[in-house]
Amino acid sequence: WIQRNESLITAMNVNSSCYGLFVDQNNSLYCSMPTQDKVVKRWLNDVDLKPKIVAGNGIEGSALDQLSSPRGIFVDVNFDLYVADYGNNRIQQFEVEQLNGTTKVGNGSSSVTFTLNRPSGIVLDAQKYLFIAEFGKGRIIGEDANGFRCLVGCDGDGSQSDQLSYPITLSFDTDGNIFVIDYGNDRIQKFNFEKTSCRK
Repeated sequence: WIQRNESLITAMNVNSSCYGLFVDQNNSLYCSMPTQDKVVKRWLNDVDLKPKIVAGNGIEGSALDQLSSPRGIFVDVNFDLYVADYGNNRIQQFEVEQLNGTTKVGNGSSSVTFTLNRPSGIVLDAQKYLFIAEFGKGRIIGEDANGFRCLVGCDGDGSQSDQLSYPITLSFDTDGNIFVIDYGNDRIQKFNFEKTSCRK
């Protein structure tokens, strides 16, 4: 990729700052807007630079069509939108063209198995399991067939190699290793994926 001056263009007009950014497989650009309590998107081939609201109604709240300071966002292969609803301590899923979300984990979840404290980053793996950076408690939360559990920072935040301080977001490499922006410690931490084997 080579930058050319004539290729620098505005991709979306927004009237507030974006926190989360995502481009889906359909070439649509998403932006989470914490100060306006909504997520917007724009198809990048559209001539209109104005985005449309896809989550939140712009009024802070905890109803299913509302958000509170949304942060990290992720769009899966079915174009369902997942939002780290930071102020409501929950993860919301919005199906395509639906403005009412479903709480996957956290406050308001139908199966209260795990509480969250200021979730700020979110990723789905190939099996559609959620992985969450929890800013408020310095943890990484992961999902599997048995539900949600703590993966990193389970004994409290800090600066040791197995601890985090105000993690913002996370990402996987092709080997399944997790990389975390460890904001409070001014570093990026890598946590290696370890395969387990069953022996008779």
